[in-house]
Amino acid sequence: MQQFFVEKSSINGNKIILEENDINHVVNVLRMKIGEKIRVSDSDNVSYFCHLVEISKENVVAEIDEIDEVGTELNNEIYLFQGLPKGDKMELVIQKAVELGVTKVIPTSMKNCVVKLDDKKAKNKQKRWQTIAESAAKQSKRTIIPEVTMPIKYKEAMEFARDLDVILLPYENQRGMEATREIIGNIKKGQRIGIFVGPEGGFAEDEITGLPDNVSLISLGRRILRTETAGLATLAMLVFCLDD
Repeated sequence: MQQFFVEKSSINGNKIILEENDINHVVNVLRMKIGEKIRVSDSDNVSYFCHLVEISKENVVAEIDEIDEVGTELNNEIYLFQGLPKGDKMELVIQKAVELGVTKVIPTSMKNCVVKLDDKKAKNKQKRWQTIAESAAKQSKRTIIPEVTMPIKYKEAMEFARDLDVILLPYENQRGMEATREIIGNIKKGQRIGIFVGPEGGFAEDEITGLPDNVSLISLGRRILRTETAGLATLAMLVFCLDD
């Protein structure tokens, strides 16, 4: 079942008018027919099971059959602060993090990051990353499209994260999965969670000293994980514990 996103204003009674940029996808790419089932989420994070009742080059209209009372979102907001990796690894991280339920991805510049982006490159990258997030949200039937922000500095990221309830920082020198299980097991429904992941070179020593009280250093096991794996492994643990 295909997933689409619309503004609340696109819903009129039991009819939903799909966004202009989805019309070509329905008509020319998917070649959908009248009566086919789709799932639509609005800007208030409400989802509907629908069937298509009108398809043309100008309009695609769906009729609501049922409101999705369960949804696909976690009860916790999760913010991934990903140290800027090399190559196209960030694209993989964003795609899989969205599938796993992340709320927002914040690319973060850290001391050991090899990648340095000027404003122009950063804007182009962010636009590409947001497109990937939207595609992944549709594929995984998310109710929301997670935001991918412009890259920010590590200090700014930590300031942003001070308002979160829990921050998990996977650290290669941290040992003991039992402590990780306890920390994640104590997270309560509704708490806002941050995950900080270092780049290929790991965290600089001064980046893990003097951390806010809501930061917990955790282990992800006895093996050293790549930067594109660490955040996803942490997210998977959170989903196991928090998804109803």
